[in-house]
Amino acid sequence: MLLRFIATKTHRRISFCEGPRTNGCRKWLSTTSKRSLRRSYLYVPASSDRMLRKSLETPSDIIIYDLEDSVSPTRTDKDAARDRLLNFLSTTEKLPAPERIAVRLNSVNTEHFVEDIRCVMSIPAVATIVMPKVDHEDHLGHVEQEISRVIHSNPGFRTQRPETLSVVASIESAQALWRIGEISQWKSKTARLSALLFAAEDYCADTRIARTKSRQELLYTRSKIVATARAFGLDAIHMVCVDYKNLDVLADECADGRRLGFDGKQAIHPNQVDTIHTTFVPSPAEIMRAAQILKAMESAHSSHKGAVGLFVNGRDEMIDAPMLRQVRVFARPPPEMIKANSVAKIGPANHSTRKASRTTHRAL
Repeated sequence: MLLRFIATKTHRRISFCEGPRTNGCRKWLSTTSKRSLRRSYLYVPASSDRMLRKSLETPSDIIIYDLEDSVSPTRTDKDAARDRLLNFLSTTEKLPAPERIAVRLNSVNTEHFVEDIRCVMSIPAVATIVMPKVDHEDHLGHVEQEISRVIHSNPGFRTQRPETLSVVASIESAQALWRIGEISQWKSKTARLSALLFAAEDYCADTRIARTKSRQELLYTRSKIVATARAFGLDAIHMVCVDYKNLDVLADECADGRRLGFDGKQAIHPNQVDTIHTTFVPSPAEIMRAAQILKAMESAHSSHKGAVGLFVNGRDEMIDAPMLRQVRVFARPPPEMIKANSVAKIGPANHSTRKASRTTHRAL
């Protein structure tokens, strides 16, 4: 069955139509949240006029204009990149929407940070800053202090920038991972923490981890980042695929990251964006399975049962409250598809399923 996806996603909730776009589907789409997609995060060096102009053409959900690693570390080059970015974002007529624009600053421990934050705060088009090398909560405290100084020195600031600045914290060291809970609890009146980003190469350098293609050496770290992000209501952003010309490697990394629970992935080349977009959404098979589960549980509840056996994807599964919660946040189909779904075989399929159905009755 052909499913056509529509780019309207909230947390991991995807709006889609089956076949032609109908009024019913449009009506369902209009009821979903307006939160923008945040699957891809493309880095664009602020040191290149050509790349700045090309950034206007990218479909990347988030564009990260970079003042840090992609710029030479000399004071002259850092200042030039900052001025170039300021001019570009201040004079370009048709910029992407503010929620798509982010700037990666230099870390709070550098001489460039104060000028970076003052520059970014003067550009209303920038909604998000990416803070590298956040080792502990105090680093975010420095960000808050500088933002407050800018606000107090500019009485008209709130009129120019009514929205609170969003902050993405980059996890790059053993100290950062050790204190990730403290970092994630950071609160501020002048900015809000929105995501945790995993900088894998920096982390490996700090921890002496030898990188492999399997990524298993980073399984604990990545799982820890996702679990912490979920605990504090933050997005989790997967690491960069440095093999930027090999889209098969990228697709494998994307699938791996999505299975672990990441919301999106960083990109270092425009050619990586489409692969990230097609991976960080539920597949047609996943959405069909979600429809079957919702239909099965609807029937089970009508029969005063909290669990039911379901034959799906060629095997018998026991469906109960936890699985129902998973599909509701992961790949929820529209009500029309639940009603129309006739693929699911509802009911106990074998002895173990029948036994579980009799003994498992959970109120949802």
